[in-house]
Amino acid sequence: MDFTKYETLKFTRNDRVLTVALDGVGPVNGVNEQMHIELGRVFHDLNNDLDSDVIVLTGRDRAFCAGADMRFFDEMVEDPRKFRGILPDARRIINGILELEKPLVCRMNGAAAGFGASIALLSDIIIADEKAKIGDPHVKAGLVAGDGGAIIWPQLIGYARAKEFLLTGRLMTATEAVQMGLINYAVPGDQLDAKVDEIVQELLSSPRWAVRYTKTAINIPLRDLATKITDAAVAYEMYTNLLDDRKEAVAAFKEKRKPDLTGE
Repeated sequence: MDFTKYETLKFTRNDRVLTVALDGVGPVNGVNEQMHIELGRVFHDLNNDLDSDVIVLTGRDRAFCAGADMRFFDEMVEDPRKFRGILPDARRIINGILELEKPLVCRMNGAAAGFGASIALLSDIIIADEKAKIGDPHVKAGLVAGDGGAIIWPQLIGYARAKEFLLTGRLMTATEAVQMGLINYAVPGDQLDAKVDEIVQELLSSPRWAVRYTKTAINIPLRDLATKITDAAVAYEMYTNLLDDRKEAVAAFKEKRKPDLTGE
């Protein structure tokens, strides 16, 4: 499979392991329109790549992915048609991850927030730098958690805890995330690669198709949930993008002040 045409994703091969690094906007790997489009097709391309058996998903430099780039936010607030246009890719990203037969190991090298948290948590095994933070602050930006959060959080930590974190937008440390079962491991930064490699080698040591089809079977109820939830969640997210509090939340974030919310 030829991955050279991707602009916002970087690929590195090591024998049967293919590492995909998010290479987004700024130091927090913000998601722009191009990355959103590319993520909509990459997991299907990864599934068809004959030269890999395990996929490692990580981020460039010090962040995994802290959600949408602020410029992308601005564009969608100013022109809601742009938000409407991302619905097909939003669906393809979630379905693409859940339909990927190969094991997907998330190397969470830094902050994972919002959309970044969703793609991390939809992975099969999540290994994080213990200093990294994770959370889904969609509500803080005036939006519904429509890009996977409403699907995966309740399945990992139960509805009570999921509602607490999704409705408040609160972040937690990777260590806290391990304690409540949200992610698998939190290790010191200088041990992250070693732990990822340990898990990867363990996956590679088992028969390929047994691993792939076990994952496929496990993901059947998640795929069913995604079918039921995604369109409604993204539709609600598009609706909240039209509201006054959404515009105020974005403006307040840019101006580094407390938002003056009206409830509208």
